[in-house]
Amino acid sequence: MDLETAYLKSVSLLEKMVSIPSVSREETAVADMLQTYMGSTGLEVHRTGNNLWLIDPRYDSNRPTLLLNAHIDTVKPVSTWKHNPFCASREEVILPDGSREERIYGLGSNDDGASFVSLLHVFFLLIEEEASRNYNLVFVASAQEEVGGRDGIERVLPLLPRIDVGLVGEPTGMQPAIAEKGLVVIDGIAHGKSGHAARNEGVNALYLAVDAIQRLRTFRFERESTTLGPVKVTVTGVQAGTAHNVIPDTCTFVVDCRTTDAYSNDEVVELLRREVSPIQWPAASGQQPTTNSPVVELNPRSTRLQPSSIPADHPLLRRIVALGGQPFGSPTLSDQALMRFPTLKMGPGQSSRSHTADEYIRPCEIREAIGFYYEVLKGLRL
Repeated sequence: MDLETAYLKSVSLLEKMVSIPSVSREETAVADMLQTYMGSTGLEVHRTGNNLWLIDPRYDSNRPTLLLNAHIDTVKPVSTWKHNPFCASREEVILPDGSREERIYGLGSNDDGASFVSLLHVFFLLIEEEASRNYNLVFVASAQEEVGGRDGIERVLPLLPRIDVGLVGEPTGMQPAIAEKGLVVIDGIAHGKSGHAARNEGVNALYLAVDAIQRLRTFRFERESTTLGPVKVTVTGVQAGTAHNVIPDTCTFVVDCRTTDAYSNDEVVELLRREVSPIQWPAASGQQPTTNSPVVELNPRSTRLQPSSIPADHPLLRRIVALGGQPFGSPTLSDQALMRFPTLKMGPGQSSRSHTADEYIRPCEIREAIGFYYEVLKGLRL
């Protein structure tokens, strides 16, 4: 296979993928099709759930291993699509400056079909060659990436050989995202005491929560990531009260934390807990909490979606930069959050098109991606 054939096969496969609905947790049909396609090369296709992977037929446990990963699931289509989201339609578009460009519209074309087909066919190209690579290749097609599901990449990783570095395909304009924010969602709860709103009684949990929210809003972390900036903490929901004349005894709120490589997720949670720990019932109430639990609790739903990064001197990153790549930090999540080894993400398309009506990819972006991936990996020494 040459680069042009890889491009033509990639576009054809992308069109097939778009035509098969593959919303997160409903990827069986597209996984079945891809298992057949990948197996038609004569390679052994491994599968768990709707995740597929291929292992370098010349795998040598004495060599380092590079993981190539892209996901096969999509979000649900929004209601404002003008094109059929499940039909890969090619159109020539006239841009405001009068120039023209060809686009392929379809759900998942940009996120993450273009990266998937490009990386897959570069994997095929590389393993066909009698190359002097000093590293192994493993390719993983992962499910449930859009929902951070436990039956996605997290289910696959324990089944793979040892991985030393990962290249995750996501729409980045083919620039290397060398760090990525993690995510912790925290459920907050303020504990008060109910009473009649007409009398001076009870402890209003809503007021306690407001105090906590204000503390979280103004809290600043001491350390800041050089690539991702500060940890971002946002309260995104509040719920309290049962009736207009009842002092609420509990108030719950939700905190969205976008973490960076300056802190682990556990450290972020602990620092936020310390920040709200001074909150107590008002002394004027003449009442004391009936338990030893904090007046305001912060309980993370999970700390598994960690921030990720790759060292500046890593050979993979150095190779990409030598070929013109411009590193940046990414605020969006990917399967990198579940990988406990150095990773970067890079792929065709733009993140701004993801999850939007009339999502599209330009065929020329796929062609350029295949060429760049191939150039990077063919000359890489790990």
